[in-house]
Amino acid sequence: MDIEPMLTAVQKIDPFKRFGKVNRVIGIMIESKGPKTSIGDVCYIHTGDTINKRIPAEVVGFREEHVLLMPFTSIQEISPGSLVEATGKPLHIKAGKSLIGKVLDGLGRPLDGEELPHGLSACLTDAAPPNPMKRPRITENISCGVRAIDSFLTIGKGQRIGIFAGSGVGKSTLMGMVARQSSADINIIAMIGERGREVREFVEHELGEEGLRKTIVVAATSDQPALLRIKGALTATTLAEYFRDQGQDVMLMMDSVTRVAMAQREVGLAVGEPPATKGYTPSVFALLPKLLERSGTYVDGSITAFYTVLVDGDDMNEPIADAVRGILDGHIVLDRNLANKGHFPSINVLKSVSRIMNNIADPVHINAAAKAREFLASYEESEDLISIGAYKKGSSKKVDDAIHYYPKIMEFLRQKINDDVNASQSIEELLRLFQEER
Repeated sequence: MDIEPMLTAVQKIDPFKRFGKVNRVIGIMIESKGPKTSIGDVCYIHTGDTINKRIPAEVVGFREEHVLLMPFTSIQEISPGSLVEATGKPLHIKAGKSLIGKVLDGLGRPLDGEELPHGLSACLTDAAPPNPMKRPRITENISCGVRAIDSFLTIGKGQRIGIFAGSGVGKSTLMGMVARQSSADINIIAMIGERGREVREFVEHELGEEGLRKTIVVAATSDQPALLRIKGALTATTLAEYFRDQGQDVMLMMDSVTRVAMAQREVGLAVGEPPATKGYTPSVFALLPKLLERSGTYVDGSITAFYTVLVDGDDMNEPIADAVRGILDGHIVLDRNLANKGHFPSINVLKSVSRIMNNIADPVHINAAAKAREFLASYEESEDLISIGAYKKGSSKKVDDAIHYYPKIMEFLRQKINDDVNASQSIEELLRLFQEER
């Protein structure tokens, strides 16, 4: 037996444990004197008489000679003088195929209380985005199973797109549809800052058994510490990267990036960062590109990503929405007016765009989508006149065509939750709309 690797591993082990002591706790931040450690390292705060009773925390900053720590769990049992043990390592999670079908917490542990399966690989959560020169161009589309997306907003393998929506307009239902019906090999779904009730409801109702068979769900609910919510987003991205490196096409869905930004704002304010745009700290706008750029194409596989963005008062220009829109490769806008009319999915195709569509779609398909958009835009411009009966037929051929095609296009864009339609079928149906004789 070759014992050389074992000897090398033993030689690298640090025989000393480094400790510090809790100095004070301010809000959600813990300040300790020592130990010697680095930004991003995990430390354990011992809260009881036994060495096993400890709270994991991460080093988020320094103040003079003190270490600033943010806990992953509740801090109620911490007292002055509690020992702080340095591990000298950042957070790692376990990844592998045996996690498929499971619901994990923000640190990658099963939420049902079971032990992690054996044979998993350790992965660093805070990895760097891929080298831009190692990213292949996006040349192939991926079927999402939603007519409005596949026909008007064609998505490519490795594309990153945002779903911009206010509360209660159907984004979770839309994510469930994509997870069940997409042509991706595996789905990674991150539920960040959601209500605890919604996690099981999403898994059982929106996702269902069929969707869960090729999905890993990472859930960090709104009651959990801010750092754990951030780690939930990083854990989901790390799992997606693991399967991408296995040569698979991964669908990553994160709901929502806004709550990740809010969690980072909490951490930043606790550390002492000055609030900038609408109270968001500079570290928020540094975190967003680091997180969102980790998805996309790579040498072996791809991560196609959907990131939901909550917009306050349906304001599409609020700081987080504006920053995310500038990073991603397109955006899907969910319209409350459509949702109020019972139109599902409530995608406003005129306000939505896929920046990759013209590179991967067939010219005939692109022309048909552009023609349909033109009819929708013409109808909306004249809608007030049409609705009160002030428009006289024959006044404008363009508006006459729009009035003829508008109900057909809107009916085409509607889709029931369980309708299974692939991209090819959606495009054929779109082309068929304009083949009839008038």
